[in-house]
Amino acid sequence: MQSLLYVLLIASAVAIIGLVLLQQGKGADMGAAFGSGSAGSVFGASGSANFLSRSTAVAAIVFFLTCIGLTWLSARGAGSAGGGGVMQGISAPADSGKAQEPKSDVPK
Repeated sequence: MQSLLYVLLIASAVAIIGLVLLQQGKGADMGAAFGSGSAGSVFGASGSANFLSRSTAVAAIVFFLTCIGLTWLSARGAGSAGGGGVMQGISAPADSGKAQEPKSDVPK
């Protein structure tokens, strides 16, 4: 299950990068209004912008859901193994609550 989520995570990240690079800036829409640019594209004058932004949104949702899924699987796996924190296996000193007197070589 975890390897499937890793594959989805990488695929959605690559898709987001590609889709963002394919999108045009805000200033490019003005050229299409005067008859140049993407007016004759497959999606129509503004259809490609809508398609690319919706596809980017879907890829972003998949990316975040796979991140949440991997986090949940990681937390569930650590919880069943008796904890998996960075402080696992480290114990506190036995007399940590007592105030200790400094040791010195001077006799009392």
